[in-house]
Amino acid sequence: MFAYLKGILARKTADSFIIDVNGVGYRVYVPAAAVSADHAVGQEIRVYTHFYVREDTQALYGFLTEEELKMFEQLLTVSGVGPKASLALVSNISPSKFGLAVLTEDADAFTKTPGIGKKTAQRIILELKDKIKKEHPDMSELAKDLPGVPSESGSKLSEAVSALVMLGYSTHEA
Repeated sequence: MFAYLKGILARKTADSFIIDVNGVGYRVYVPAAAVSADHAVGQEIRVYTHFYVREDTQALYGFLTEEELKMFEQLLTVSGVGPKASLALVSNISPSKFGLAVLTEDADAFTKTPGIGKKTAQRIILELKDKIKKEHPDMSELAKDLPGVPSESGSKLSEAVSALVMLGYSTHEA
């Protein structure tokens, strides 16, 4: 329904922004990183949004990047994962690391997030692995945003580093 909201940041709370868009204040639930970012009250801001509607609730969830929004929406497709758990995951893992964790079946990357247990982590991997594999057939594309990984996605060095990262080495070690 709403692709994004662009307006003045009227107020920050522990888990949301109040964004004034032409005199209407929208409460938008955001990841923890967005709340702690350098956005000052009174500053213009743009957040990419997902309008969540169920019988008993309606809420706007917002993200500073389209990649975070896409990750949130992918997580919502997993049975048993709702918007609060999805938002917690977006707060604790970057979209690049998320994709690599799913493709390498690294359940521990997800269980570090409060509220995500081993079974939920395994369900996330099971239900999203094929989707992410179709979107990113060249896994080095996912590793490009990780620190220490060369940016030329087609290079042999980049492919080697991506492979080592997927095997569990840190990007620094790779």
